[in-house]
Amino acid sequence: MKKRLYILILFATTLVFAQYPKDYFRSPLDIPLNVSGTFGELRTNHFHSGLDIRTNEQEGLPVYATADGYVARIKVSVFGYGKALYIIHPNGYTTVYAHLQRYADKIEEYVKKLQYAQKKYEIETYLTPEVLQLKSGDIIAYTGNTGGSAGPHLHYEIRDTQSEKIINPMAFGLNKLIKDDKKPEIQSVIVYPLNDSTFVNKGNTPIALTLLRQPDGTLLANKVSTNGTIGFALNSYDLLTNFYNKNGIYKVQAFLNGAPYFNYTFDTFSFDESKHINYFLDFKKFKQLKQRFQKLFIKEPYPLSLIQHNRKNGSIQVQPKTAYVYRIEVSDYHENKSIVTIPIEYKQDIISSTKKISQGKYFVKAKNEYNFELGQTTIYLPPNTFYENFYLNADEKDGILNLENNFEAFQGNMSVSFDISKLTPEEQKKAFVASLNGYIIDYNSSYRRGDALVAKVKSFGKYKVVLDSVPPRIYNPNFVEGSTISKLSTLSVSIVDALSGIDSFNAYVNGEWILMEYDYKTKKLTYNFADGKVKPGTNEIKIIVSDKLNNSTTFTSNFIY
Repeated sequence: MKKRLYILILFATTLVFAQYPKDYFRSPLDIPLNVSGTFGELRTNHFHSGLDIRTNEQEGLPVYATADGYVARIKVSVFGYGKALYIIHPNGYTTVYAHLQRYADKIEEYVKKLQYAQKKYEIETYLTPEVLQLKSGDIIAYTGNTGGSAGPHLHYEIRDTQSEKIINPMAFGLNKLIKDDKKPEIQSVIVYPLNDSTFVNKGNTPIALTLLRQPDGTLLANKVSTNGTIGFALNSYDLLTNFYNKNGIYKVQAFLNGAPYFNYTFDTFSFDESKHINYFLDFKKFKQLKQRFQKLFIKEPYPLSLIQHNRKNGSIQVQPKTAYVYRIEVSDYHENKSIVTIPIEYKQDIISSTKKISQGKYFVKAKNEYNFELGQTTIYLPPNTFYENFYLNADEKDGILNLENNFEAFQGNMSVSFDISKLTPEEQKKAFVASLNGYIIDYNSSYRRGDALVAKVKSFGKYKVVLDSVPPRIYNPNFVEGSTISKLSTLSVSIVDALSGIDSFNAYVNGEWILMEYDYKTKKLTYNFADGKVKPGTNEIKIIVSDKLNNSTTFTSNFIY
């Protein structure tokens, strides 16, 4: 009965996924599609929510509306998606285009009017259907490298308009436009003893298995000998034809003695779930070695829909006098598959040592609320800040709060607060809670609560109160004061802030506000003369840049145009 139920659930999931229209959306680009990032790919603190499409290291390629619809949202950000466009289609889906260089003329005109009206570079606006109607194949923008992009490409998403769940674009037929005949690569498999009394291959810590290639191309692991409950994790990536960057895999299926045991498929998920990636992974391995091992077991339940349809938690209770074969199949969307087989045996006499339980000052139960007071600092842990129970080591010395890094994954924020009553009123205005990493000081958004300065954070390490009274620096203009610059198409300066970071920037020519775009990667503010705000003859320019603690710098100059 249970097996039939599992098959019915799997069939229903597959049926629903198969109902996505395969020929409704065209390609967003008119070049062969090569993908540098896949849906669900494991990124820092999130699952990748779309496809990253290569643009041959170029910017400025036309981006096309992939179906009829209307522009429903436009967002321009310094970070994140940079310049992004959202189109709602009549079939119930929304497409998203991000990291754009600029918008198509009609949309660009609309955006600039809004930016000048609000006197802001960063804007977000929601549009009604009649404002910017589109037909499939209309040029909507040009590819770029804005926001958090690490190189020129187009980030493309498809979402369910009503639920806002993100869906794998491959499900809508884009897989037919992408060539892929390479199998995923299985780099490593780790076996874990899942309780204190379990030993694996004479140890009670996770062990990487040796994988040997077989004549049929599959992998065979060395035998696992254990006396208790174990689980596995997988480090794997996918390669596409003719390209060598490591992409994310699509599907993992685990079988125990031939029966389905644990699986997940990157078909769809919600943005709220993306934060759970740090528990989906072996977080300690990632932080220590930058290796992303995907766990094939659930130690503590957590709300990630990718794994919710499993009727087992993935752990294996190995029993005496029973032989086990555990098989992992890893697939990409084009059904290229790699397989590893792991023999398992029960062995009672493998125990060679007693597990040493790591102790700490405070035992934290994940579901409970805690408030730890340490001298002039306080740590507040709301319920479910973490996924698992653990020991916390924390102390304060010379104004520095040290939260020993034990590589527990955070599910939510904790608050760290510092008593700043001894600071002068002026110093309090310039204070923030900083993360310390050697000589590097990182800003955390901080707020006052009585005599305390509080920051919500999601990492272990060292924290202290730092004062920022140093204004940003404006330097390296691309023109000489008083010079004629008629041959230039843009005017630019570089800006940087040493501590809290750039918060705002405003520029004026002859007293009138002008739009300057900020690229944090190049540290440049740029004005485009095509905006028409510069008059012939001598022009006065003033640029004001402020950091997050309200320290400001003003740059003034003049030029002849």
